[in-house]
Amino acid sequence: MRLQRDWTTPLTMGAFGLVAVTGLLMFFHLDSGLNKTAHEWLSWVLVAGVAAHAAVNAAGLQRHLAGWRGRSVLGAAALLLAASFVPLGPAGDGPPFLGAMRALADAPVPVLAQVAGTTPEAMRDRLRAAGHAPASDADTARTLAGSDLGEQMRLLSRVLRPAGG
Repeated sequence: MRLQRDWTTPLTMGAFGLVAVTGLLMFFHLDSGLNKTAHEWLSWVLVAGVAAHAAVNAAGLQRHLAGWRGRSVLGAAALLLAASFVPLGPAGDGPPFLGAMRALADAPVPVLAQVAGTTPEAMRDRLRAAGHAPASDADTARTLAGSDLGEQMRLLSRVLRPAGG
């Protein structure tokens, strides 16, 4: 099968649109449903589309990279990518709510119950209903959900929600 512009260009444009919109939604904390999952997995479609588009337009791409402008733009992008790996501040820095989330994730069952305004027994029921049965009152969202902060946050969101909420 020969690569053709009539499908590589729309594929690249469509994938870019999906990744751009879901990325903006995540940036402004407006993402919901499958936005984050779509962003992560559909970015592979963007990579494939860009690779196919570059292959179809190889001659034009080479012309762009032959000049100083094209090389400068790619060099700047490479520098920005490298800079994105540099840690800023002490480990553990992040959004302002992260400290509170970590404290809640490390709170034992009775403390979570107190935060939720319920009893430890009711909290254990909520945890079981969320698919995480505590073995003891010393269990925490971190010990039950694992080290993934997203999983911990989802669990806390379910069990700290007011009854009927």
